[in-house]
Amino acid sequence: MRQSKLFTKTKKEAPTDEISKNAELLIRAGFIHKEMAGVYSYLPLGLRVLNKIENIIREEMNMVGGIEMRTAVFQSKEVWEKSNRWDDDIVDAWFKTKLKNGGEVGLSFTNEEAYSNILKQYVSSYKDLPIYPYDFKNIFRNEVRSKSGIMRGREFYWKALYSFSRNEEEHNEFYEKMKVAYQNIFKRSGIGHLTYMTFASGGSFSKYSHEFQTVISVGEDTIYLDEDSGIAINKEVYNDETIKGLGLIKEKLVEKRAVEVGNIFSLGTRFSEPFDLKYKDEKSQENLVIMGSYGIGLGRLMGTVVEALADDKGIIWPESIAPFKVHLLLLGDDEDVKKEADHVYETLTKNNIEVLFDDRVGLSPGEKFADADLLGIPYRFVVSSRSMKDNGVEVKKRNEEKGKVVSLEELLVLLKHSA
Repeated sequence: MRQSKLFTKTKKEAPTDEISKNAELLIRAGFIHKEMAGVYSYLPLGLRVLNKIENIIREEMNMVGGIEMRTAVFQSKEVWEKSNRWDDDIVDAWFKTKLKNGGEVGLSFTNEEAYSNILKQYVSSYKDLPIYPYDFKNIFRNEVRSKSGIMRGREFYWKALYSFSRNEEEHNEFYEKMKVAYQNIFKRSGIGHLTYMTFASGGSFSKYSHEFQTVISVGEDTIYLDEDSGIAINKEVYNDETIKGLGLIKEKLVEKRAVEVGNIFSLGTRFSEPFDLKYKDEKSQENLVIMGSYGIGLGRLMGTVVEALADDKGIIWPESIAPFKVHLLLLGDDEDVKKEADHVYETLTKNNIEVLFDDRVGLSPGEKFADADLLGIPYRFVVSSRSMKDNGVEVKKRNEEKGKVVSLEELLVLLKHSA
């Protein structure tokens, strides 16, 4: 992509009502556009990042047997009344609207009922199980406060997988696989070293659920971390019984601020029972299906990466989810330099390297460098009269202070080895 053709522009200031680092940087860099509090549009650069995150999650879900589908955003009142979660006194996060021909519908705030209602049509025998459907979709929650940028919105994009198993043993086996899959997702997204599987309340479903908490100073949760084992406990279940049950030593636990980037729950029969979601076993006896829930907010993960890794100059994207691998900068208006920059751009493109080419004219080197730091693309390549005198291209990683001039051939080898 040529930056001169990219309609978005960088800004020196973010909206005055934004207080979160992720929103400030992403808006200034042109990754997102704020529609209203808690609602953001993803601009071309932001969508590229979101798609990279989605593909990582999709690969990990498919590896454990997940089957992708897409559930409707509009939800039927009658379906949700079965679980008693249509009532606003039970769930206060609904967005609801009336149909012109009568009746009322809601916008998805979660997916348990939707999947149970669908699977009821297809599950009758033990041979039909287990099933692990998942989807990516927009979710709507009528949040009272939305002040954390894309980390907490009224409209957000998520992945939810639901497991449907024959018994607890089968469920638990898959649950353990999902723990590993989630750890892989956060590692591949660049924040695995800051993210800990955290014991949290299982509510009425089980003794514990598991959250994946990323340690950042502005996190909205408090966790207690054993740094030796990597085991963490959410404040809501932090007590002597839990500490002892997990084999931890209270004095070794360190209090940290963190943000939840994913969670997994055992649901038991909470949502299969109201839908009469049963199967017949080998003895033709009917049994309720055992369910589990596994969610990740993609925007929240994207915002957390920005919060966790950015510096005072701007965003620092991990290579795995960066919008482009290389940010190529053309400095000056010398025709020979322009031709060389075009040649480098075409060579990178032919080698299937994702590159954003800053071919804009009329900007000083300082302005281009500042924009490059703000955008946070992993590699910065500079073509200038000085680099041409040294018979190469200046290369610098986003988190490095100084660059060096190397030949184009060496750059291609470098990028190949970093793939």
